[in-house]
Amino acid sequence: MKRLFLIAVLFCAAVSCAPKDANQRLAEQAAKEYLTPVHPGSSERPFWNGFAKKFIYAPAFDFQAVEGATEYLYKVTSEVGEWSFKAECPQCSLAPIWNEIPQGTNVTLTVEGIDTSGNILGKAGERTFWRDYGFNPPYTGAVRGYREAAILGMLYVHTMPQVQNFATSVEPDMSYKHFTYPCKIIGAVVKLEVLLAKTLPQYSENAMAIARNAAQFLIDQARKPGEPLAYFPPTYYKNLIASKRSSNQGKTMAMEAASAGQAYLDLYEATGDELYLQQALGIADTYLRLQCEDGSWHIKYDFATGEPVNDSKAMLHPLLNYFLRLEQDYGQTKYTDARIRGEKWMATHILDKFDMTGQFEDTAVEGLQPYENLTNCTAAPYASYLLNRGASKEEVATAYELVRFSEDQFVYWNQPETERGYRRDITPCVFEQYKYPMPVDNSTCNVANAMLSLYEQTGDKLMLAKAKALVDNITVAQCVNTGKIPTTWRIRHNYKPTFWVNCSYSSICMLLRIDKLEE
Repeated sequence: MKRLFLIAVLFCAAVSCAPKDANQRLAEQAAKEYLTPVHPGSSERPFWNGFAKKFIYAPAFDFQAVEGATEYLYKVTSEVGEWSFKAECPQCSLAPIWNEIPQGTNVTLTVEGIDTSGNILGKAGERTFWRDYGFNPPYTGAVRGYREAAILGMLYVHTMPQVQNFATSVEPDMSYKHFTYPCKIIGAVVKLEVLLAKTLPQYSENAMAIARNAAQFLIDQARKPGEPLAYFPPTYYKNLIASKRSSNQGKTMAMEAASAGQAYLDLYEATGDELYLQQALGIADTYLRLQCEDGSWHIKYDFATGEPVNDSKAMLHPLLNYFLRLEQDYGQTKYTDARIRGEKWMATHILDKFDMTGQFEDTAVEGLQPYENLTNCTAAPYASYLLNRGASKEEVATAYELVRFSEDQFVYWNQPETERGYRRDITPCVFEQYKYPMPVDNSTCNVANAMLSLYEQTGDKLMLAKAKALVDNITVAQCVNTGKIPTTWRIRHNYKPTFWVNCSYSSICMLLRIDKLEE
């Protein structure tokens, strides 16, 4: 009997005392952090999640007090169970029961006010949402080396007939319809070809010819010196896709010119040709003239007159990054004051309100309610901007909140299987915006970039693990035969993934960044 008892004790000790593996520790850390709500509203600040449909972090909602209530009964129900707790106010988070609710479940929350006798006095609010899956490794690792994947992705874009056309022509081959967005897409061609020439010198001659001619197209199409939008290339070209909309005809998105400016700087650094530096500085100088007194810029201008076409203001991270590069790499301090004023405007008008509205060349901004079209494409890049320019303790905290928000609303670590036995999307992935609930590789890069910057700033290994899981999946989504990195990661019958060169460039840069980190 003693021998059997000893064996039992040793077995139990081996099971209970066995060290937790790294994945388990990370999952437990994540689950603990998910109990803290993301930027919860209060009497001092608004609730941002009125249009949200899913949550990874325990949410709190803008429910109203019930007259006479001394406390509130929170009830969460689903097809698989019911959970409840009591709290003093109707706007408390679901932390007390959050980790008890099964992940991957549609739930309904009801909050009722009750008196000292437990009588229900009325409903404070009700909300139905998706209790989403949290970070729970291991995930599918990289299926090829990061540098290998990046090179394959570069060569796919480089060998596209429409890209090779720029080797001998300054006019775009419009059979690739996304060239209708010159700053964004043709600017990305310039940046990618410069990167390819640097990475694989054997392609340098051809790649630099493409880069120069693509840049020349942007220069040729830009507004001339002395005009209101001097040196700005167009956001829209020809009458394709969103460019043909009447609301976009003859208009330009303010922040898009910064993409062209970044391309010019890359090309200047590769060639030493002053033409490209002057074009880049010309764009920056025009931005100085356009800045509003409050430090903001309008989102859209008439391309000929330079007049703003509406009262909407731009999310400023592309321009602030541009100004910062000119300061840090070129000693151009004339833009510092404008950048700081832009930061202050972002802090008071965007961060304080937590309204990270999506602003895309193919998505209307007019007529939107606050928080109606939130996106990671503002939140995560701004977190990266703060961290990369040197963040204070308070700004690091802000960056964390922006990354938590991006994960909460747009990251999908897992999905339930369909009736056919497969997941709808290639997970883990990141959706772009509320108005376009689609997994996009550039969004994956946005969030992973910010997570990596947090890791480098703080040593937070959970952020590193999350970033790596996202980046690894770029290699999974990548086409084995061609090296193509699809822009959208949806799996469904007869669905053809989209392909945007700028998004592929982001993925390539992300792969190279994590490759360098692991050296």
